[in-house]
Amino acid sequence: MAGLPASSGKTAKPMKFADLGLSDELLQSVLSAGYDTPTPIQAQAIPSVLMMKDIIGIAQTGTGKTASFVLPMIDILAHGRRRALMPRSLILEPTRELAAQVAENFEKYGKNHDLKMALLIGGVQMGDQVKALKDGVDVLIATPGRLMDLFERGKILLTGCDLLVIDEADRMLDMGFIPDIETICSKLPANRQTLLFSATMPPPIKKLADKFLTNPKYIEVSRPASSNLNIVQHKVAVTSRNKKDVLRQLLRTDNVTTAMVFCNRKTTVRELAKSLQQSGFSAGEIHGDMEQPARIAELDRFKAGTINILVASDVAARGLDIKGVSHIFNFDTPWHPDDYVHRIGRTGRAGATGRAFTFVTPEDAEAIDNVEKLTGGKIAVYDLDGGAKDERPAREEKPAREARPSSEARPSSEARPPREARAPREERQPREERPAREARPPREARPTREERAPRAERPAREERPAKVEAREAVRDVPREEAPRNVAPPHVEPKRAPRRQSQPETADEGDWNGPVPDFLRFST
Repeated sequence: MAGLPASSGKTAKPMKFADLGLSDELLQSVLSAGYDTPTPIQAQAIPSVLMMKDIIGIAQTGTGKTASFVLPMIDILAHGRRRALMPRSLILEPTRELAAQVAENFEKYGKNHDLKMALLIGGVQMGDQVKALKDGVDVLIATPGRLMDLFERGKILLTGCDLLVIDEADRMLDMGFIPDIETICSKLPANRQTLLFSATMPPPIKKLADKFLTNPKYIEVSRPASSNLNIVQHKVAVTSRNKKDVLRQLLRTDNVTTAMVFCNRKTTVRELAKSLQQSGFSAGEIHGDMEQPARIAELDRFKAGTINILVASDVAARGLDIKGVSHIFNFDTPWHPDDYVHRIGRTGRAGATGRAFTFVTPEDAEAIDNVEKLTGGKIAVYDLDGGAKDERPAREEKPAREARPSSEARPSSEARPPREARAPREERQPREERPAREARPPREARPTREERAPRAERPAREERPAKVEAREAVRDVPREEAPRNVAPPHVEPKRAPRRQSQPETADEGDWNGPVPDFLRFST
């Protein structure tokens, strides 16, 4: 909406919902919900949808995109009748949470219209969904997987669907739903009206739009993948070990009322939610491993204020419209830069302001660079005033080694006197003047080998005859009287006679050992 030139002195009159061509019943529902002025995407899309044109809407999350197709659909579907198993309109959403949120919008704005709606998502009983289809529905809100399942079972017909909405198309691409969407589009009437909304327009989405949309009106309310100007963004340098401490510090000091904390992995969501609860925070969790009733119940607790911190994986990042979220914390830098835009879009919605903090480890340097390239600007670095609680002092604060007295007392090699200035070796105390050890007598005091008694003259061992007598006593006992526990006599093997040691004499190479028997002779 262009304003008048400043030189005219006039200001443009703000557009109201009453100026968009909506019915009185619908306007009453919108005003009772507290809305009076449409957002830019609503102001441009609603009149075109009412004129039955195909739409390509490029708008970042949090701009009121959902109401831009829900409101005109309610007025379009107010005329016509329902038929069994043949929904009159179809809205495709990438996740269960987004589908449930769109259903809430239909209930809120369509309360003055007689419209029936069915929610076709996984995680709930299929029987109730099939029964609703048999009764006939005006609006079918579905995820591609469950819709394809029922279609293959023959439980639904798409030939009567005249209006198709593909919401969060780039998210559909990320989740691998494009083949399913192409199959679904091929089953719908060729002359239908198609509305495609996306935050970005990658080549596969453009190819999809060119194939299934007819002369669409292109609406872009902001630059693709640009971030909301109402959100103050910061990046925080952290390590993997001090992430939790930094998060707790910010939750306590940054005036947080309600916050969503996003993680890349489901296991991290569970661990972080438990850690925050143990630290005294009112925290909940939502991730893909939870059953659908549990996920809806956790979202309801967060919306009602029972908990004010919701730890989530990217399953909850896109499209959730929760009022009053003051802070977004990217506990993990998102792997895909598009996810960054959708995560921080949970705050700063409908003109409100918000704050977003992204934790960046050294390993996240490439990921955060990709985010800044996509958003078209550098994210400001947040100063933690000294860092996280567990930050260690720098190495230069340690005492230097030269401060130790022991190293100062050692003289350097230059300070030592030269070798010539030292005392001569002759002046030193000779080794022989040192006091001798008195523990051992001098070698001369020991008896020489000649003074020792010859081995033959030494007295025989006294225990030897006793052993011989014992053996003979055992040998004399009769065999039958010998006790069983007496060991048989030990017969020592014959040993060679020991050589008689002779006194050592200085010889000239003559034999000085014992004389063998064959050399003995008698005179």
